[in-house]
Amino acid sequence: MPMRTFGKTGVKVSMLGLGGWHIGIQQEVAESVRLIRAALDAGITFLDNSVDYNDGQSEIRMGEAIKGRRDQVFLMTKFNFRDKKNALRELETSLQRLQTDHVDLWQFHSIERQEDPDWIFAPHGAIEAAELARKQGKARFIGFTGHKSPDHHLKMFTKPYEWDAIQMPLNVLDPHFGSFERWVLPEAVKRNLGIVGMKPMAFRNAPVSGAITGIECLHYAMSLPVSVTITGIENQERLDQALRAVATFKPLSESERAALNARMKPFVKDGQGEPYKVTKDFDNNPAGFPPPYDA
Repeated sequence: MPMRTFGKTGVKVSMLGLGGWHIGIQQEVAESVRLIRAALDAGITFLDNSVDYNDGQSEIRMGEAIKGRRDQVFLMTKFNFRDKKNALRELETSLQRLQTDHVDLWQFHSIERQEDPDWIFAPHGAIEAAELARKQGKARFIGFTGHKSPDHHLKMFTKPYEWDAIQMPLNVLDPHFGSFERWVLPEAVKRNLGIVGMKPMAFRNAPVSGAITGIECLHYAMSLPVSVTITGIENQERLDQALRAVATFKPLSESERAALNARMKPFVKDGQGEPYKVTKDFDNNPAGFPPPYDA
C-alpha cells in the first residue's frame, strides 16, 4: 500500500482510506469487523468515521475492529454541533465508541450552510472545543469537511485558524458543477493541508452511467494532489476493487484526466450526478442549528 504525507502534519497515511458510513450498514457486526480488519491487513491505515453514522454503529464497530491495533491506524471522526459544549459531548461519545483516548483527526462535519463558519467561530463556538481537544491530547489534528458548495469551504479559509486538514468530494463529475477540484483544491494545496478526497464515484453515479469503471474513478481521484482517497467498502467485492485500483495505479496525466472529464460531462445533469450538492438528502440533521452558544 503506497503511503502519502498528510500535509504539513508530516504523518504518513495510506493513499486509500476506508469510508466510515459504509462500514456500519452490514447486517452482522462481525462482518463489519471482518471487513475493517481485512482492510487493515491490506495496508489501509486511514479510517474515516463520524459520530452520526448509522446511529453510532459505524464508530462502535470500528472501535471493536481496531482493538489491539490502535497504533496501526490514523483514526478520524467528525462531529456535527457548532457550539463548544455539544461538540465536546460528541467527542466523548466518539472516543468511548472507538475505544480510544484520542483521535488523530477530528473534523467539523459537513460545512453546508453559509452560516456554519460564523457559528463555529462565535463566542463559545465549536472552534473552542477543537482547541481544547487538541490541548488535552484528545485530538491531534483539526480539519473540516463538506460536500455542498465550494463557497462554504472557501469561507472557512477566511477565519483566523491554521487548519491541518480538509475533506471534499473529488471525482470525474465534480469539475463540471460546483467544483471543489477547481476552486478549493488549489487553495488547500497552497496551504499544505492534509487533503482527503471523498465520493470518488459520485455516490456510485459515475460507474452506474456505464461510461466509466469503478477502478477508473478511483484512478482519477487518486491522481489529484490529495493525501488520501476515501472510498466506501461495504462488502468484500468493493474492498477487492479498491485494492485492485491501488495495485494498478499509475498517476493520470492532466490530459488523461481531461479526457475522462469530457467523457463524463453528459452525466453531470446540472448537478444531479452529485445529489449531495443539489438536494437536502445528504444534509446534517438540523437539530442544534443555530447552536445555543451556552458556555
